[in-house]
Amino acid sequence: MIYYLVAVAVILIDQFSKWAIVNYMKLYESIPLIEGWLHITSSRNRGAAFGILQNQRWFFISLTVIVVVFLVYYIYRVHKTQKLYAFALALILGGAIGNLIDRASTGQVVDFIDVRIINFAIFNLADSAIVIGVGLLLIDTLFTKEDKKIIL
Repeated sequence: MIYYLVAVAVILIDQFSKWAIVNYMKLYESIPLIEGWLHITSSRNRGAAFGILQNQRWFFISLTVIVVVFLVYYIYRVHKTQKLYAFALALILGGAIGNLIDRASTGQVVDFIDVRIINFAIFNLADSAIVIGVGLLLIDTLFTKEDKKIIL
């Protein structure tokens, strides 16, 4: 099914980007792409977004495994009738697995996208896929007329 391939693509791109950061940059090294606006900064995060809940590796691994199982099942349930919804869930699935791989293998997530114009937390492509997926879920919920029933 195409939606699972979307998730796999997100995982592969995310993991390759993190591999490149780990292998070609020193920790905390920063390369400006647009000086003062956007940098690639090698960073690690042992917690969640914005560094909250530091050193809760097994909590995040357990929670993510539960979420991944739910997403795989739910994509299967809705893929024929709710295409945008399924695509959004696939992005979230890929992002969740991308960060899960980091946490399970090293206990930390590799972050590197450093948006400095708004003094935002450093993040990665998996995080981006999750945020885009959530945004698409919101758009689908707000602007799609069809009746959506939660199928469990």
